[in-house]
Amino acid sequence: MEQRSDSKHGLFLLGFGAILALGLVISTWIGAAAVERIKRSGQTITVKGYAERRITSDYGVWRGRFSARGAELVPTYEKLSRDLRAVLAWLDEQRVGKGAIEVSPVATEVQYARTADGTQLNRVEGYVLTQSLDVEGADIALIARLSKESTGLIRDGIAFESDAPQYFYTKINDVKIEMLAEATKDARVRAEQLASNSGSRVGGLHGAEQGVFQITSVHSTDVSGYGELDTDSIFKSVKAIVTISYGID
Repeated sequence: MEQRSDSKHGLFLLGFGAILALGLVISTWIGAAAVERIKRSGQTITVKGYAERRITSDYGVWRGRFSARGAELVPTYEKLSRDLRAVLAWLDEQRVGKGAIEVSPVATEVQYARTADGTQLNRVEGYVLTQSLDVEGADIALIARLSKESTGLIRDGIAFESDAPQYFYTKINDVKIEMLAEATKDARVRAEQLASNSGSRVGGLHGAEQGVFQITSVHSTDVSGYGELDTDSIFKSVKAIVTISYGID
């Protein structure tokens, strides 16, 4: 009786071992098939690449305007003409070339008399004539100085106003192309890091999307869905972002 029991026990262990081995084979096959399905399904990894560069403006634009007021049109225009000659003489003293100056036509505003309650009457009370001029060029220091010192013309009896200068970088398109390449490399590095952490490898490019460029003053955190374009600062920061999808091997 004891031998028969041992025999049954041995057969049970043998059968159990066979079932276990079969289960391991099946589970291995299922796992391999799952991996193949993942590869065939074209899984991708999507990352953002970033690049930033500082640039210095190489072109500036400045605008100033002056006006004359008077009860009669002709004397008022003569006053404006004298002021224009004085402004041009001042620009010549600042060593601004004539080719860098653009003078606008005269804008005329007719002023009508009004009653005590503000109702306009059909009677001309005077005229306001205004003329503006633009100065532009690559001399950034000159543009900045003109915007600051031009209001000194007021001492000469000229009603002069100065706008804030605008600063640009003329090679910005070349910079954008270079930065897109830098951002793309950064995206690849990020993708490889993420893939290696999961035991995978980065495959081919599946898609790429260029984000808008943010051109801001240095240290600015301003962003816009349409992109920022700072014209107030001489020193600027250009930021580029790309979104890229890679296959996973």
